[in-house]
Amino acid sequence: MRIALSADHAGVDLKDLLVAWLKDQGHEVTDLGTNGHEPVDYPDYGARMARAIEAGDTDRGIVICGSGIGIAIAANRSPAVRCAQIAEPYSAHLARHHNDANCIALGSRLIGVDMAKACVSAFLETPFDGGRHQHRVDKLAHINEVLS
Repeated sequence: MRIALSADHAGVDLKDLLVAWLKDQGHEVTDLGTNGHEPVDYPDYGARMARAIEAGDTDRGIVICGSGIGIAIAANRSPAVRCAQIAEPYSAHLARHHNDANCIALGSRLIGVDMAKACVSAFLETPFDGGRHQHRVDKLAHINEVLS
């Protein structure tokens, strides 16, 4: 599976650990940065993920900031992105199973490495159920029409 990861300075250490772990599992991993602890703006790294998803360069995305909230909001500005902020595996499972999430956001200041790995595993292993959920997911791609 092609997986891209992106993080701000608060999430860079967790991102780096997950990049290595995912590569060890045989995934094709793209690191979209950041690559240091100098302060950067999370919207820039949410936007990098959004562009990768829009372009079809990745099958799934993982974005990381201190809380996971800001970078999820940034990534979700693209209609192509369905990013859920996740703190435990069951939410990751539901995000995939019901919402066909193609991206998850993790809060590096809120969860440890083992919990992050459990969340990522649930995200990667859970298929989308489709069925009654499909028309709702389809609406997300055209949310401006739904809002009007």
